[in-house]
Amino acid sequence: MLLDRNTYAKRWIVRPDGEEKVTGKLRYLTDLTAPGMLCGKVLRSRHPHAWILSIDTRKAKAIAGVRAVITAEDVPGMNLFGIAFPHQPVLCHDRVRYVGDAVAAVAADTEEIAEYALSLIEVVYEPLPVVDNPETALDEGTVLLHPDGNLLHRTCLKYGEAESTFEQCAHIVEETYYTPRQMHTYMETEGGLFIPEEDGRLTVYSPTQHGYKDRMQLARILAMAEEQIRVVSSPIGGSFGGKDELNVQPFGALLALKTGAPVKMHNSRRESIIAGIKRHPMRITMKTGADASGRLIAHQVSLLADTGAYATLGCEVLNFATEHTIGPYRIPHVDVQGTSVYTNNGVSGEFRGFGGNQVIFAVESQIERLAEKLGMDSWELRKLNLRAPDDPGPLGQEIVATEGADQVWSKVQESPLWAKRGMPQRGLEEPWLRRGVGASMVMHGAGLGLGIPDHSGGRIELTPEGKIQASFGFEEFGQGLYAALTLMLQDSFGCGADDIRIVIGDTDRVPVSGSSTASRATTMMWRALQRLKPPFVQALLEQAAGLVGAAAEELTTGAGGIHRMGDELGQPVVTYAQLAAAAEAAAKPILAQTVFDYPTTPEGQVGAHYLYTYAAAIVEVEVNMLTGRVRVVATDHVIAAGPVINPMGFLGQIEGGSVMALGFTLTEDAVMQESAYLRHNLDTYLIPTFKDSPHTIRVEAIEELPEGDTYGPRGVGEIGSVGLAPAITAAVRQAAGIWVNRLPISPEHIVQSVDWLEGLEGEAID
Repeated sequence: MLLDRNTYAKRWIVRPDGEEKVTGKLRYLTDLTAPGMLCGKVLRSRHPHAWILSIDTRKAKAIAGVRAVITAEDVPGMNLFGIAFPHQPVLCHDRVRYVGDAVAAVAADTEEIAEYALSLIEVVYEPLPVVDNPETALDEGTVLLHPDGNLLHRTCLKYGEAESTFEQCAHIVEETYYTPRQMHTYMETEGGLFIPEEDGRLTVYSPTQHGYKDRMQLARILAMAEEQIRVVSSPIGGSFGGKDELNVQPFGALLALKTGAPVKMHNSRRESIIAGIKRHPMRITMKTGADASGRLIAHQVSLLADTGAYATLGCEVLNFATEHTIGPYRIPHVDVQGTSVYTNNGVSGEFRGFGGNQVIFAVESQIERLAEKLGMDSWELRKLNLRAPDDPGPLGQEIVATEGADQVWSKVQESPLWAKRGMPQRGLEEPWLRRGVGASMVMHGAGLGLGIPDHSGGRIELTPEGKIQASFGFEEFGQGLYAALTLMLQDSFGCGADDIRIVIGDTDRVPVSGSSTASRATTMMWRALQRLKPPFVQALLEQAAGLVGAAAEELTTGAGGIHRMGDELGQPVVTYAQLAAAAEAAAKPILAQTVFDYPTTPEGQVGAHYLYTYAAAIVEVEVNMLTGRVRVVATDHVIAAGPVINPMGFLGQIEGGSVMALGFTLTEDAVMQESAYLRHNLDTYLIPTFKDSPHTIRVEAIEELPEGDTYGPRGVGEIGSVGLAPAITAAVRQAAGIWVNRLPISPEHIVQSVDWLEGLEGEAID
């Protein structure tokens, strides 16, 4: 069904936080202030790799207005952090491994004093050889960045006999693909406010995607009990995975406890670029073979990921990438080898799509190349090799069956762009402009995967004021969580928006719900409400029955309170406020809680997924053969993700992910030279603007799930971003006859690869 306001009029609600955001009234966590607040700043390494011989902070400490200067010696607990692999120093004491490494931190009365104090800290370094090329990181004689060497992780996915089967292939395509180091470029850079409380507790107001995980890590660093730390983690001005890991939190917390005063931290854009994590750049070599009829029979893949100086979630990203190297296809003989290495480059970590964007670009490009060799339509080649609903997952694991693959394959052909496929167009008045259409398919796993703790939970209660209050440990960072939860609550209880109160992102007030990552939050909230609704409604109706002298079976929840069955639109027989007063008088609170895990496959490799979403993208591009610039004119997406909870939020996620993928494909690359960033602001690191976005983005939602599917809506936070790149490069091939194997697409490559004057003889060109 086409996702627009007319089709979903009854569910197209104004975002509860929308007006404050568009008017600039919303206070993000980095906007907060407190009386007596100090400014915190971090001194970071001048070298990508060096021994630290000495750190002298005496001059900085002597400056008037400087309240604290800290180094590694001032960390009372574990001087390390990392969600999965805690080995990144909070403050380095003997060695720095990238230009973002922190060496010292200062708290001062003003930002100017703090910056001046940083300039007076004297650090003596002994530079070491730099490992800036992931392709040579494992070579013999290369300097070792960690005690165990420069290898972070290896993966292997193998079944059948790929190597020998290539001899049976009628057609083989072998290509190496390169993807860029992309920045998250969130509106709100890393920061927060850190307040030491009078009772000895610490309150942390800082953007993160997992408040409880931040609390756990901070407790280890500060040598405090977790319960002594409160983390408030919403609202956030964007994240996309970039704030899943700790960033400024350790420094702000240490400085606040050292000074006994509130400390504000807020990275400049330059510091965010230097210290923040990025999308893993990857080199992906694929060899794919098919028989004469087009059946894929052999697939060999080599992945190389640059994780930078520290692991963060580099192992998990490589696992995910390995799982998705096959796409939504049946291939009997597969051999995938993945490697992630340490370098002195910027740290790579979690990013929307989580390794899927890189490998899906490669595998879908292979399909296009094979189709051309076979003389087949690439969409028909996909259909011929498309997985069946009851096929095992890419790792051989049991997965939840859906018709999603066939549904999106068929539905995309209804796109207005479909008729333009295979018909490259040239501008009549501007013949150097050429247009083409390309398409791609995606199979994308949700959740953290088998063997990785993926707990969740929720609580719902009737407050003393008579509000139905839902509490979850998720964070709102622009994805529309408030609106989605509001609609789910209204669906569950038939109540009005005024009857609802939502509490999220505060470890003192919400249950553990797991991270707001991996396209899992909507699914987990929906599943939580399925568990919470029956006991909560039963408690409401029993309380109301006692007040009005009716049987509970005769009553139902509705707007404003409890109604008689069949009269939900009339006046309630008892209001929620009256119910709350009665419950308080009886000292019997009305609430329900639940704890559960994200659904996982019964067996398989660590990280194997159970729930998958299917999608297809079709795009029209315009290639300027004079400048080499590519413009995306229109984009259509088909998404099979189950019921649409929040239509406007669903559309926003797909549109936003699509534009982020546009940057990945056309303009964004955080280029490094000798492990130093060459771009330090958004004047040279170009992200797509509104003008660069397609004039038309259509989204079709396939809501049907198989009978008996109890898993509900799948999250769509990532699915709109992972398939756009290969659709664009397929369209470029059609328009300009150029194969693209490196992102972002280089205008120079296009200009140098094509004689654009070919076929234009006799036409006037100014």
